[in-house]
Amino acid sequence: MSSGLSIRPDGALDLVSLGALVHRLDPGIIPFRKAAECHIHVSGGEFNVAANLSDCFRMNTGIATAMVDYPIGDLIAERIRAMGVKPFYKHFKHNGVNGPNMATVYSDRGQGVRPPVVFYNRSNEAAAQLKPGDFDWNGIFGGGVRWFHSGGIFAALSETTGQLIIEGMKAAKRAGAVTSFDLNFREKLWNIWGGQQKAVEVVAKIVENVDVLVGNEEDLQKGLGIPGPEVVAKSSLDPQTFFGMISKVTAKHPNVKAVATTLREVHSTNRHSWSAVAWVNGKNHVAPTCELDVIDRVGGGDGFAAGFIYGLLSGETPEEAVKLGWAHGALLTTFPGDTTMASMDQVRAFAKGGSARIQR
Repeated sequence: MSSGLSIRPDGALDLVSLGALVHRLDPGIIPFRKAAECHIHVSGGEFNVAANLSDCFRMNTGIATAMVDYPIGDLIAERIRAMGVKPFYKHFKHNGVNGPNMATVYSDRGQGVRPPVVFYNRSNEAAAQLKPGDFDWNGIFGGGVRWFHSGGIFAALSETTGQLIIEGMKAAKRAGAVTSFDLNFREKLWNIWGGQQKAVEVVAKIVENVDVLVGNEEDLQKGLGIPGPEVVAKSSLDPQTFFGMISKVTAKHPNVKAVATTLREVHSTNRHSWSAVAWVNGKNHVAPTCELDVIDRVGGGDGFAAGFIYGLLSGETPEEAVKLGWAHGALLTTFPGDTTMASMDQVRAFAKGGSARIQR
């Protein structure tokens, strides 16, 4: 395997994600304080990667997560089935009043000069109660697993979720899987129980078990506690600042074999310039830059991660993997919701430098 990551050629599951499922209420371009109705999207930073890999890239994926037995849980479980992701649920009973709950994310789309506004209701969230011992990893990985993925959103939920990620990663490693972690630094979540200092402490222990990191400069600085680069970027699309931080990342975490992220310059809510970069085994790779007309920006980073992981799992060169991630993430911003509606053909065509000419 050219990327130096040693990837199992086979396994009943190509990827298993560990994380929380959420439902996102989306009133479109109307801010919540004036909303009269919303769409419901099913999401989760870690789940999105498994869903995208299954639905667009036709891989066999699973999600280890909490499921509450009440109508919101049923709604979410139905979407998991629709995306073709195999669930490994720890079930919780709902008391009919105050939980435990499936988390709610509220997020309008913004428009033009008005950015999207995101806030949560994660009170008494079932996933925050997940802890080591809740999953039978040997059973889940029994038929073989090639890749295991988790992220900073799940790690931020409670004292026990980070420990569970470490347990899952160690089990995945024993099963011969590559491990990845999306830093996804969310200030609001960490602030509830210890802020950035706690984040750095928890994430450092997790990253000891990680082969592939996904995260932008801010994620690396805040999630890993790595000081920012001396060079100031000419623009947020300049990959040099990201590459400038890699040596600091690998000095602190020598087990990390790849780091990848998207680069995004936001001109307005609906107009972004978009690129992506990765450092894989000592080599730098940069995707092209394109202009996006954004419908819904939520999930673009998970879209990138899925395409990048697909490329590596399917034996593409790291260069090609970055392009596939970049292309899929770009397409993802053209759909409502957090998970993919793209086809593999669209992703491959765009990764080749495809255009938006009509396909007849």
